[in-house]
Amino acid sequence: MKVHFNHDYRPEATEPLPLEELALMVLRHEEVPENTEVSVTFVDDEEIARLNEEYRGKVGPTDVLSFECDGLFDEMEDSEGAGAEVFELGDIVIAVDVVERQAGGFGNTFEEEVSLMLVHGLLHLCGYDHIEDDEAEEMEALQTELLAAWAERA
Repeated sequence: MKVHFNHDYRPEATEPLPLEELALMVLRHEEVPENTEVSVTFVDDEEIARLNEEYRGKVGPTDVLSFECDGLFDEMEDSEGAGAEVFELGDIVIAVDVVERQAGGFGNTFEEEVSLMLVHGLLHLCGYDHIEDDEAEEMEALQTELLAAWAERA
């Protein structure tokens, strides 16, 4: 499994964080194929607002967006064979400034909030959603479980 990070926006805030290890922990928990790749890009408010409007029809910045590529369930069996090509699970885009602003409002550190956004985005790529109440409860419980396990690692 590989997680590619693009820290072009505010690298001093995100590069020092152990986000690759967290992402790999989540992907292993979800038992994605070993040849899985994910990209994570950190952007400013302007870029996330543009993407939010273009892909979701919503105006203004949001904290995290996930874009599925190969489709976990559609392609998983084909991707597990020997010599299989890269399985592109998808792309996650995180708005650094939005995360920073909302961290304080939720009583989280910046690292805790970025970690939450990363786990949230990865779970979306793994097929979880929060549109329906029962789906939201399942996704939130799993996020909490994964973040608690992450916090206990040290």
